[in-house]
Amino acid sequence: MSERGPATAPSKDSSTTNPSPLTTPPLTAARRTGLLVTFVLGGLTALPPLSMDMYLPALPAVTTALNSPAATIQLTLTACLAGMALGQLVIGPMSDKWGRRRPLLIGMVVYVLATATCAFAPSAELLIGFRLLQGLAGAAAIVIARAVVRDLYDGVEMARFFSTLMLISGVAPIIAPLIGGQILRFADWRGVFVVLTVVGTALTFLVWQRLGETLPPERRQTGGVGAALLTMRGLFADRVFAGYTLAGGFAFAALFAYISASPFVVQEIYGASPQTFSLLFGVNSIGLIAVGQVNGKLLVGRVSMDKVLAYGLAVITAASVALLLMTAGVFGEVGLFAICAGLFVLMSAMGLVLPNTNAQALMRAPHAAGSASALLGTSSFLVGAIASPLVGIAGEDTAIPMALVQTTCSLLAILCFTALCRPWRPTTPHPTQP
Repeated sequence: MSERGPATAPSKDSSTTNPSPLTTPPLTAARRTGLLVTFVLGGLTALPPLSMDMYLPALPAVTTALNSPAATIQLTLTACLAGMALGQLVIGPMSDKWGRRRPLLIGMVVYVLATATCAFAPSAELLIGFRLLQGLAGAAAIVIARAVVRDLYDGVEMARFFSTLMLISGVAPIIAPLIGGQILRFADWRGVFVVLTVVGTALTFLVWQRLGETLPPERRQTGGVGAALLTMRGLFADRVFAGYTLAGGFAFAALFAYISASPFVVQEIYGASPQTFSLLFGVNSIGLIAVGQVNGKLLVGRVSMDKVLAYGLAVITAASVALLLMTAGVFGEVGLFAICAGLFVLMSAMGLVLPNTNAQALMRAPHAAGSASALLGTSSFLVGAIASPLVGIAGEDTAIPMALVQTTCSLLAILCFTALCRPWRPTTPHPTQP
């Protein structure tokens, strides 16, 4: 295991030191990502929440229409998430070898076809299968978008750009449930997938027209599957990279426990309508965006990213414990407002955690941004896929499993951060990886 400090630089924070030529991406001098390209990258990172959140208000309707239990229908979320996790393991190394553009375009085309097929699924089992394919193809969007950012940016600027992407992609969780709720006024749940197909087609066209190649041939990886596996093994052998990756993954799992359980908690237990749920979900997403912008515009570069990350993890844990106590009846009968307040705090604090774990981990892997991005995404999505069915294990009449999963995941995130990253220790140089 390596000591603390970026694997290719002698300093943890590039805002205080000049990165060496080996640590600075080749396109640093050409970081002028136009506004449209920035929105394209934001759209790519928004594709997973669009695929998930627009579908959330329809979950109870899908349960009824396909005559399946809630736990089975929640597997449609799990399948999409698992597909995105596994797909990143393949597409990330592919983008390191063949460049970013070609794998991204292929993945987007398959995503559009798979999403259109979901609209015609006659049974829950087939819908689960189509959602798995949708996730496998959609993985190209998120893993390559992160790799492109790593190609163009470094250090504090990378963390700031991730916060900018959070502003753009954060609009998706706000408008997606609202759109989904409105679609249900005029169509059944299949209409949600029709709209997603249109969105995917438009984004594919923009990628084809506006997003150029950011990984020049001289920086591409050579070798086949074996070389890719060795690269990933080397990344996870780096204790600090593993710490940031796992901490971000468990934090994302706490977030996904909220995403997968909240439609049933808010609508079935507390009696809110699909439109009210969509509104509350949007308010929580606004909190995440606002805190993410505070992180990128005010904190990054002025406060250590590790300090900000530690504070964010502490707030997430406190909110999760409060939700667990409320749902367990420790404070007596609580209403929808109290539950939503706890969820708002938890969701907002993610704006301090997710951008900084991504940036800190990717700063350690300029030589294999695609593989590093794949490991970041795969760990998050796999842990989230495991958390999804657990939140409904006790049925639709209790919110305790959701809060329990969130508390467990937040505590594990703190454990990984403190035990592996060891933020209190001084930075030590590490030999440059090939």
